[in-house]
Amino acid sequence: MSINANIDWSKLGFTYTKTDLRYVSKWKDGKWDDGKLVEDNNITISEASTALHYGQQCFEGLKAYRTRSGKIQLFRPDENAKRIRKSCKRILMPEIPIEKFVDACVQVVKANESFVPPYGTGATLYLRPYVIGIGDNLGVRSAPEFLFSIFCCPVGPYFKGGMAPVNFMIAEEFDRAAPHGTGAAKVGGNYAASLLAHTNAVEKGFADCIYLDPATHTKIEEVGAANFFGITNDNVFVTPKSPSILPSITKYSLMHIAKEYLKLEVQERDVPINNLSDFKEAGACGTAAVITPIGGIAYNNELHVFHSETEVGPVIKKLYDTLYGIQFGEVEAPEGWLVEVK
Repeated sequence: MSINANIDWSKLGFTYTKTDLRYVSKWKDGKWDDGKLVEDNNITISEASTALHYGQQCFEGLKAYRTRSGKIQLFRPDENAKRIRKSCKRILMPEIPIEKFVDACVQVVKANESFVPPYGTGATLYLRPYVIGIGDNLGVRSAPEFLFSIFCCPVGPYFKGGMAPVNFMIAEEFDRAAPHGTGAAKVGGNYAASLLAHTNAVEKGFADCIYLDPATHTKIEEVGAANFFGITNDNVFVTPKSPSILPSITKYSLMHIAKEYLKLEVQERDVPINNLSDFKEAGACGTAAVITPIGGIAYNNELHVFHSETEVGPVIKKLYDTLYGIQFGEVEAPEGWLVEVK
């Protein structure tokens, strides 16, 4: 398999790189077309598109991995397909058939095979599927047409430093989503709403902020662009449960790994912000971040430190090594988790 020799894989961050081809499919008159691969990384849409004015759009994120033998595989693309269907349904966009979504992902990876980083570099090929409302429209209504596209970029770690603890602060003045809003859908508006809080956190020296539940501001919900989880003092894997949390595929994969591989008890429940001392380790997880250990959380002018601000805790290290091993073909995966790109 060919590998692009002009990229310094070790210096990749989580940034955009134009690759050779991307997939584009359009919905019109009640159906999706067959879709095709195109070279142009620019899209031309009506100035009246609902995606521009009313935020009618959603997206996904998943990765392709090159194994030691050179094989390329996708990690749970069917789960991304299911989640984007839920996002589309929430904001009145046509759902994409699961088979169409997975096939489009495979097409994009095959077409950009030389951009899949070599095994052992820690880098991966990130895929960004998205759906937007397009076409001439002025009133607040669903679009007359839609565009579904997938592009890809080789990426390194989301947070600088990779698998190293970072500190977060509680976003006490901001909510990520409304109690009955679009928090569980992967829509752009959720991320636009987080930009100011994120910038404030970074300016204060933190990696990102952590949002509390919008209804009571007493429980941990999400860590910026990732999900929160913690390991209690008696070795229970705990992660928040809320209707306004984005259901992370990485989080549910870690829950399975914690239970079936590490034999830990797993709980998806409320995580009161005042009970941080219950946890000996904590982390943020998601497709982009994979697992980012949380060194400490700043709240009420105090920094609560978990395992360490400089060293990764032993349970999180095992979770990361197992997930990483599954994704790169070093650890046996549960049935159906991997799709080989042939």
